[in-house]
Amino acid sequence: PGLTTESALLLTCLWGGVAIRDSMLAAGVGASLAVLLASRDRLHHFVRSVLRAQELNDIILFSAMALIVLPLAPDRFMGPFDALNPRAIARLIVAVMAISALGYVAMRALGPRYGLPLAGFAAGFVSSTATIYSMGERASRQPSLISGAVAGAVLSSIATIIQMTVVIGLIQASLLTALVLPLSFGGAAACLYGLVFFFRRDPLSNTAVEDVGRAFNLKAAAVFAALVTLILLASAGLNAWLGARGMLLGAALTGLADAHATAASAASLMAANKISSAQAVGPILIGLTTNTLMKAVVAFKAGGVHYATRIVPGLALMIAAVWLGAWLG
Repeated sequence: PGLTTESALLLTCLWGGVAIRDSMLAAGVGASLAVLLASRDRLHHFVRSVLRAQELNDIILFSAMALIVLPLAPDRFMGPFDALNPRAIARLIVAVMAISALGYVAMRALGPRYGLPLAGFAAGFVSSTATIYSMGERASRQPSLISGAVAGAVLSSIATIIQMTVVIGLIQASLLTALVLPLSFGGAAACLYGLVFFFRRDPLSNTAVEDVGRAFNLKAAAVFAALVTLILLASAGLNAWLGARGMLLGAALTGLADAHATAASAASLMAANKISSAQAVGPILIGLTTNTLMKAVVAFKAGGVHYATRIVPGLALMIAAVWLGAWLG
């Protein structure tokens, strides 16, 4: 027996009480409740006929990570060199799980040929490195998805460049004048290389649609977070040992974990009139380069040689185009 009517009666009473204190909130939630009630037949069909048991388990696991573990993780730096932030580590694990799940949903909806590339581009705005890892991990489990996974991984680098452009523009818009050619060249190179795999057809792509695997792998996400954490520890240790000997070395170390942080730091220094535009370009490009090297390492770790040999040329082409644009500028 269902409890829809009884639950709706109870909730209606509760929203009536809420309306006394906050009528707008009660109205919005009431409308949402009405939509749910009107859609219950479709929702029942989705749960019973479309949603799989493993997918339901994955939804529960992801909800627990995102709504319980992440909020409860301490948001402060601790450990060696005060370099570890449990909230940031948990956020990275949740991001990797979400990116993998996005690729899974897109693949079920659009198929691997179109779903993985589009999911990879969108997920790149969260973390391109995590996207490359997630795509590689999926390609290693299902080799027939290699072209779609490579396209999604390479196209995620375009999101990195777009996001970097926005970050720099928000902090110091005049710096974009010196970076317009490098960023444009790099984005165009990544786009062209990714489109090669986007339009490439895998012989076994049709069989891959029948078995899309799991939405995500919690163990793989934890391994990736551990890898990034080790790099942060190493970077903090080198900074403590060398001190502030050079901005370029600091940019290279920071870029291993996050290219956007390097760009934001350089743009902030320029905004404070501590460095010039020409001095800010070098650290930004070096940070982007070391971040790309990190992506190449992650590609080998996640997908093996078969996956990495397709990713690394695209990453190398993008970085070469970036430095070519800097040289021409």
